[in-house]
Amino acid sequence: MIKASIPLCAAVLLAACASSPQGPSASAQLMATKGNTVTGEVAFTTQADGVRVSGEIRGLAPNTEHGFHIHEKGDCSSGDGMSTGGHFNPTAKAHGAHDHSEHHAGDLASLKADANGVARFSYTTTALSVGMGATDVVGRGLIVHRDPDDFKTQPTGNSGPRQACGVINRS
Repeated sequence: MIKASIPLCAAVLLAACASSPQGPSASAQLMATKGNTVTGEVAFTTQADGVRVSGEIRGLAPNTEHGFHIHEKGDCSSGDGMSTGGHFNPTAKAHGAHDHSEHHAGDLASLKADANGVARFSYTTTALSVGMGATDVVGRGLIVHRDPDDFKTQPTGNSGPRQACGVINRS
């Protein structure tokens, strides 16, 4: 009986390890900037193949797209999100789409709101790190913009005003 249960226990332990983070993680609580209603939560989880970025943003206009970026400073004190500074760009690259080779480390995938004004997302990127190196997101600002990112205008993507702001903290 004991010999038969050893493989089962090993399988359960392997499954538990596979679903847990393989390194440090961080998160941000997004709060609406002055005059806006956008809020949300975002997690940055280190995995073997990169950093998983996942979350949910609420209060967006229904069926719209929004620029979403990590900014230089973890400071949301200005009320309009401008105190976060420019896009996080430690590798001095041009602004662009997160899934192309040329982009700021802080260029995240655009948010796509559903009919209820909610954007849910989960993807993995190798452009970021959590807790170490030049591309470390900890202590940085996280911004939801009003407009879609055009992925061309330098250095911002012409994404418009900042609707929500959060600080990325180590979990």
